[in-house]
Amino acid sequence: METALENLLTRRSVRSYQKKEVPEDLLQKITKAGEYAPSGMGRQPCVMVVVRDKELLEKISQMNQAVMGGEGDPFYGAPAVIIVFADKRSGTYLYDGALTMGNLLNAAHAVGVDSCWIHRAKEVFETPEGKKLKASWGLDENYEGIGNCILGYREGELPAPAPRKDKFVIWK
Repeated sequence: METALENLLTRRSVRSYQKKEVPEDLLQKITKAGEYAPSGMGRQPCVMVVVRDKELLEKISQMNQAVMGGEGDPFYGAPAVIIVFADKRSGTYLYDGALTMGNLLNAAHAVGVDSCWIHRAKEVFETPEGKKLKASWGLDENYEGIGNCILGYREGELPAPAPRKDKFVIWK
């Protein structure tokens, strides 16, 4: 149990990646943790799409960048991304998707893989091009993009934790 707590306290968002691929057995362990994320009434409304294909990864990164309106690679050169979608017909879909993302991020750290939650999955997959990709994966218009979990091995040191804010916890 202490190992699980240690993993939760030491995970950091990483924004610079080596070109080194993440082995499939580790990706399977990470996605397994995503499958076991809590969901409202046990409905399991989430679907994860694992992207390792370099061309597709670059395309989705560019789509994300276009939505963001900035420059640079919003995926920071990570060699893999797990895109989490959730079925909007479930009343708790957004929370369930966030829990799935959390499980992915924490599981990645537990197996020695670095990660970061990248936003704009919703907006990317609402574009005509995004809708086509979603359809090619068998996902209909009821599935909304929740987040992009980028995965890889960091370039450099693990970032230091940000100081915790005052009054984060109120005890009564």
